[in-house]
Amino acid sequence: MKGDRIEEISTRLLGRSSSGGSSESRWVDGSEVNWDEVPVWPKRDDGREGFGSVRRRLSKLPKRVDSFDVEAMEIAGTHAHHSKALSFWPTLALAFKTLGVVYGDMGTSPLYVFADVFSKVPIRSDDDVLGALSLIMYTIAIIPLAKYVFIVLKANDNGEGGTFALYSLICRYANVSMLPNRQQADEYISSFKLKLPTPELERALKIKDTLEKTSFLKNLILVLVLVGASMIIGDGILTPAISVMSAISGLQDQIKGFGTGEVVGISIVVLMALFSIQRFGTGKVGFLFAPILALWFFSLGSIGVYNILKYDITVLRAFNPAYIYFFFKRNGKAAWSSLGGCVLCITGAEAMFADLGHFSVPAIQIAFTCVVFPCLLLAYMGQAAFLTKNPSSYSSIFYKSVPESLFWPVFVVATLAAMIASQAMISATFSCIKQSMALGCFPRLKIIHTSKKFIGQIYIPVVNWFLMIMCIVVVSIFQSTTDIANAYGIAEVGVMMVSTILVTLVMVLIWQTNLLLALCFCLGFGSVELIYMSSVLSKIFEGGWLPLAFATLFLSVMYTWNYGSVLKYRSEVREKVSVDTMLELGSNLGTVRVPGVGLLYNELVQGIPSIFLQFLLNLPALHSTIVFVCIKYVPIPVVPQEERFLFRRVCPKDYHIFRCVARYGYKDVRKEDHQAFEQLLIESLEKFLRREALDSALELEGNLTEELDSVSANARESDVPVDTGADELSIPLMHDQKLEETGTSSAAQEVASTLPSSYMSSDEDPSLEYELSALREATESGFTYLLGHGDVRAKKNSFFFKKLMINYFYSFLRNNCRGGTANMRVPHTNIIQVGMTYMV
Repeated sequence: MKGDRIEEISTRLLGRSSSGGSSESRWVDGSEVNWDEVPVWPKRDDGREGFGSVRRRLSKLPKRVDSFDVEAMEIAGTHAHHSKALSFWPTLALAFKTLGVVYGDMGTSPLYVFADVFSKVPIRSDDDVLGALSLIMYTIAIIPLAKYVFIVLKANDNGEGGTFALYSLICRYANVSMLPNRQQADEYISSFKLKLPTPELERALKIKDTLEKTSFLKNLILVLVLVGASMIIGDGILTPAISVMSAISGLQDQIKGFGTGEVVGISIVVLMALFSIQRFGTGKVGFLFAPILALWFFSLGSIGVYNILKYDITVLRAFNPAYIYFFFKRNGKAAWSSLGGCVLCITGAEAMFADLGHFSVPAIQIAFTCVVFPCLLLAYMGQAAFLTKNPSSYSSIFYKSVPESLFWPVFVVATLAAMIASQAMISATFSCIKQSMALGCFPRLKIIHTSKKFIGQIYIPVVNWFLMIMCIVVVSIFQSTTDIANAYGIAEVGVMMVSTILVTLVMVLIWQTNLLLALCFCLGFGSVELIYMSSVLSKIFEGGWLPLAFATLFLSVMYTWNYGSVLKYRSEVREKVSVDTMLELGSNLGTVRVPGVGLLYNELVQGIPSIFLQFLLNLPALHSTIVFVCIKYVPIPVVPQEERFLFRRVCPKDYHIFRCVARYGYKDVRKEDHQAFEQLLIESLEKFLRREALDSALELEGNLTEELDSVSANARESDVPVDTGADELSIPLMHDQKLEETGTSSAAQEVASTLPSSYMSSDEDPSLEYELSALREATESGFTYLLGHGDVRAKKNSFFFKKLMINYFYSFLRNNCRGGTANMRVPHTNIIQVGMTYMV
C-alpha cells in the first residue's frame, strides 16, 4: 500500500555492502532495494539525470542500523551471556557441576533397570543375564554416547538445547513460524550466524522454499515440537516419582514390617522437600548436589568392580553383541517385552541436551565420557555378575548386590541421588517452558532468574508446585515402580524420536550435510528408537496411558495458545490503521495533545495498531509524544545488547509518533523496572533523533558536492548560466556548507543563496532542537502506559471447533495467565486500559 511505503520515509535510508568485488544496496533495516520504488529525480534539459546519479548519491551514505547501545526493560551489564569458550580448568569445574544437574536421572537407573527387565523375562541361564547386560551396554553406547554426546549436542542454538531450541534454529533459517512478525532486519542480528553457501546449498534452498510455502508442513513441525515439549514436561513428573520410590523401596528388605504404605509415605515427604528447595536456583542446587552425585558414581563403579571380581568376571563377554541375538532367539516375545525395562537405562539422556543452556557442550561431553559412561557400565556388569550366582534376587538386585556392611551408607547416598536425579528433568522442564513462552507457545507465567552469572538458570513457581502435586498423585495412585516404569518409557522414547526427526531436518536444511549421511542418522537411530517405542506402547494399559494423558493435556494447552495468538496477530495486521487516515486527522489527531509521553504497547512490528483509534475515541486528550512499543521475541537465544532497539518514525515530524521494537531472544532477561525502561527509552529516542538529523545532513552534503561538480562543469562549457528556478527546492544544500573550491561558479552561489533556511547542520537545525525540547517537556510531564485489554472471539460464521477453542479454551488461558501489567510492575496510576474485541 502507498500508505505503508510513506510511513517510514524519514528513516528508511540506504546503506551499501560489498562482497567479493560486487556491491549491493540495502535499506538500513536490512531489506533489499526495489529501485522501482526509489523516487526518480527530474532530468535536466540536456538529458542528464538531475543532481547526479541517485544510486551514487545514496550509496555514499554510511551504513547504519536503527539500534543503539541501550537496553529495553533491562539495566546494562546484567544481561551479559556467559562465555561458552571456557579454559580447561573452568570447563572441568563446570563438568563437575553437571553431575548434580544433568546426570542424576541416568545415574540412578541401576536402581530399577534389571528388576524391570527380568520381571518380564525369567532367568533360565547365564546367557539370559549376559544377553540383557549386552543389550543395556549397547543401548547406552548407541543412544546417549553416539547420538547425543557426539551429534545432537552439536545441533545447539548458540549454546541452547532442547526441542524448542531446535525449532527456533529451524525458524531462523526457514520462515516456518506460525506468527507472521518476522522482519528482514532480524537476519542482520550478529548472533543469527547465517550459513555460507556450500555445494549442498541448492538442495537446502529447495527444502526451505517447500517448508515456507506449505502451511501443512509448518503445522506438522509445530505439532512435532509441541509433542516433544509435552513429553519433557511429562518426564518432569515421572522422573521424581520413580527415582525416589526406587531408592526408598530398599528399606522393605532391611526393616521388618516396612510395607508399601510406608514407602509411599516417605517418598511423598522426600518429594515435597525436593520441590521446596527449587526456589534457591539451579546453580546453588548443582553446587550442593555435584559432590553427592560424584560420590554416587564412585560407589556404583566401586561396587560394580567388587561384584565382578567376587562373583563372575566372565560377564565381560557381554561386550560381544552376539549375546543380544541369543537373548532374543531364546526368549522371543518376552525379550521384546523386556525392552520396555531396558530403555530405562537411558532415562535422562534428553536432559543432556535440554539442560545444555545451563552449562556447555565440552563440560557435558567430558562428564559423560570420563565419569558417567564407565561407572554405569561397571555398575551393570557388577549386578549381572551377582545375578549369575543369585538369579532369584532380581527384584531387589541393587541393594542385595551391595555388601551388607555398606548398606546404610549406600542407602543414604542412593536416596540423595534419587532426589538429585529428579533435578535433571525439573531443570529441563523449566527451560522448556521458558523457551515455549518466548516463542509464543505457552501462556505467560512468572519466571524468576536465580543466577546473575548464568541467565539460563531459572525457576518457575507455578510449574514447580504443579509438578510436585502431580508427582504426589502418581506415587499415591500407582504405589509401584513397575507401573511407573511402564509409563516412564513412553515419555522418554517419545522425546528421543522427536529429537531425531528435528536434528535430521537441521542436518539437511542448516548443516547442509550429505543426504546419505543424514538418512543414515535418521534411519539408524530412528529404527532403534522405533523398536523401543513398539515395546513400551504394549504397556499402555499397565501405566503407559499416563504420559499420553499428560502429553495430551500440555499439547492442548500449547497448541491452543499458539493458535489463538496467531489468529489475534493476524487480526491486528488486518485491522491496522492506514497512514492516510492519520494524515486526514492532522497532527493533533483530531483531539487535544497535552504534554506527556504515551507508551502504547502492541504486538505489531509495523503499521499503526487499531487499538490506537480506540484511545482516540475514548480519551479526551492524547499525549504530545506517542511511542508504539512492541516487545518481540526472535528465534535466537540472546540478542546482543547493542542491537536491542529498532526505532522508526511514524507519520510526519509534527505528529511526534514513533515506533520502538524491542527485540529479545528466548533466553534474554527482562528487568521489570519501569523507571529504568523509561529513562533508557528516552535516551535512545534522543539518539535516534540526532542520528536521523545527522543522516539527513550527510545526504544533503553528498547532494551538494555532486551538484557543485556538475554546475562547475557546465559553467566551463558554456557562458550561459544554468536555470535552477524549477529545481531550487530539490537541491539539498547545507546552510553552513563551506565550498572546497575557491573558483565556484556564480550560478552555484546563486542557488545556495536561494535555499530555505531549514537546510542546516544537525547542531543548528531548529527542527531538531524543537523536537528535542518538546520531547524533554513531554518527559518531565510523565509517562502513561496505554494498554489494550483485548477480548478474542471467533467470528459467528466460524466452524464449531474453532469457536470452542477460541471462545472457551483460549479465553480461559488468557484470563488466567500473567497479565501485561504484572509483567511491567507499573503503578496503576500510570496505566490506561481500553477494551477491544478482536474477531478472528
